[in-house]
Parts: sequence; structure tokens; C-alpha cells
Amino acid sequence: MIAYAISDPSTLNFTTLEQDIKRFVTKADILVYRDKFTDKYALNAKIFLLEAQKYNLEKILLHTDYELAHELKADGVHLKSTQFDDIVKSKALGLFVVISTHTKEEAEKAEALGADMVTFSPVFASPNKGKPKGVEALNKLVSMLSIPVIALGGIVTSEHIELCKKNGAFGFASIRYFG
Repeated sequence: MIAYAISDPSTLNFTTLEQDIKRFVTKADILVYRDKFTDKYALNAKIFLLEAQKYNLEKILLHTDYELAHELKADGVHLKSTQFDDIVKSKALGLFVVISTHTKEEAEKAEALGADMVTFSPVFASPNKGKPKGVEALNKLVSMLSIPVIALGGIVTSEHIELCKKNGAFGFASIRYFG
């Protein structure tokens, strides 16, 4: 099962970058740099990638900015659920594409547009993310798609991970689990 770490200012600090990335790689196969609030995203992304590329991760992604991901030679991009139009543009640049989805329709659209993987959320209760979809909805979605589905939202324990695995998820993504 793929373990996908989503970094966040609460789990990644550039003054302790080396230690923070070492912490992520002890549990993660895929790592994304995500910071919705910084005005230094491009600079930080470059520094982040240089450090993360020292480790044996399956994929290192940037969040939302597919042009920057291409420019800095990241493996790919994690797009927001409002960025469906950017799937084709990202794929044209040779990027691995993950997109956030919250419904069956969004996930099917992502697959049709060529996304490599989708996250589906929130599976469990997660702060400010609305009502959880639950593992039954996860299981149903997995059976409908031919691309990998990564469970996201409220995954903070090994029990959560096991439930996602039992319900067919290709992997799980989390901020707090890796924090």
C-alpha cells in the first residue's frame, strides 16, 4: 500500500527541512510539497526538491503548480479538485498527475482526462473537510475506476490505514499521520 505524505506548514519547516524530510521518508513512498499560504512557494519548492531528491522516494510532487513542477523537474503535480483543465496540460509536460476528488463523477472525469491517480476524500472525519464519505464509498469508487485511488482525510492511525487497504485503496494520503 502506497503511503503518500502531504506536507503542510504544520509538518514542514524550512529551518528544520533536513530533519522534517527524514521524518517523512521513514513512512512515505510519495511526498508532496504543499503550502497554500507562502509567498515564497517557488523558492521553497526548489529547496524542498533538492533535499527530498536525496532520498529514495517513488515520487516527489509539487502542489497545484504544474508549470513549476515541470521547470524544477519534480516527478509530478498534485492538482486541486478545481484544476481538471490542468490534467491534460500537466500530462503534455510529462508529469505524473494526482488530482483531489470528492465524488464519483469527479474521479471518473479525472480518469477520462488522463490522471494517473486520484485522491478521494474525506474518508474519515477531518478538520474543516465536511462529512466523511466512509470506507463503503471508497470501496465502491475503487471498483469503478481503473486508475489507483488514494484514500485521504482523517487517516491518522494504523487502524484507518488497514480499513482503507481492506476496502481496496491503492494507498493512503495524510498530513497528520506523517507529522
